Amino acid sequence: MKAVVFEDVGRAGIHDRAVPSFDAHDVLVKVAATGICGTDRAILLGEFPARRGVVLGHEAVGAVTAVGAAVASVAPGDRVVINPTYHCDRCRPCRRGMPAHCGAKAGREVGVDRDGTMADFAVVPERFVHRLPAEVPYRRGALVEPLACVLNNLTAARLRWDDRVLVVGAGPIGALCALVLAWRGARVTLAERDPGRLDIARRLLPHAVRVLAAEEAAAAGAPDAVIDTTGALPGDLLGTVTAGGTVVVMGEREAAVAAVPLRALVTRGIRLVGAGPYRPADFELAVELACELPLEGLVTHVLPLERYAEALTLLAATPASEPEGYSAMKILLTTDEGVAP
Repeated sequence: MKAVVFEDVGRAGIHDRAVPSFDAHDVLVKVAATGICGTDRAILLGEFPARRGVVLGHEAVGAVTAVGAAVASVAPGDRVVINPTYHCDRCRPCRRGMPAHCGAKAGREVGVDRDGTMADFAVVPERFVHRLPAEVPYRRGALVEPLACVLNNLTAARLRWDDRVLVVGAGPIGALCALVLAWRGARVTLAERDPGRLDIARRLLPHAVRVLAAEEAAAAGAPDAVIDTTGALPGDLLGTVTAGGTVVVMGEREAAVAAVPLRALVTRGIRLVGAGPYRPADFELAVELACELPLEGLVTHVLPLERYAEALTLLAATPASEPEGYSAMKILLTTDEGVAP
């Protein structure tokens, strides 16, 4: 099979790999589409650690090709979405009801240190595949995993109905946050510094989302809650929220640090929250909500797997392409001609 493999910082390539073997509790999935995530981009830019030689990708949908002898919940031919956040159910965090913080993740993070889904096939333990509802096309289903991330972080924000919410960063996660918030009826503003992403967000998002340049958002009044999808601005954002407000740090950058004004944090009653990975319940809810939310509206490109390099350039995901800026929102890599461009 063909697979997109992380070779080194700034470098990935198409490699020939054997179709992976599977055991009694595994499912072999013919991958139909994989979304390119900010984590994939960060790996290639050297901002997120990953094992060299790993197959990239973790936001995937496809069809079951074969199952192990002990698998009962799915069968060949079933359309499925993959939950790539594995947990063991045996370590202390898992036993305390915190499987998202499983202590046995080493070697099990899909697309990071365990082979991912930018390939023709992927092997997944049975309990991490979910049937994709018939009304959810692959193009939409590929956004279930990032939707689960968003749901987890919005839950951590503890939003009230009258909150004014500022989402910082108009990449796919920021746009998805804004889409979900608007669907819930929240008063939401999306702020972005990059002119290319700003233009794309204005074209793709519903009118209920106010999309502003960063300087315009700063002058628009204090929000009650901020969702920072960049992972680089929490120190700056603490001073922008109202008293009793919340800043959720959603973006992850390995080298990012922030200076936190502790006196303001305490005297103004500000909450600074890191929600971490989503729980299994968030993923299951994301599958359900995908029946209603038009997630595919954020997909700007569907490219065959072999055109991965073009996709990475569109997302400024290599050092050489970064100065060019962004020219896409969500890109899907596909091995299935049935995933419409």
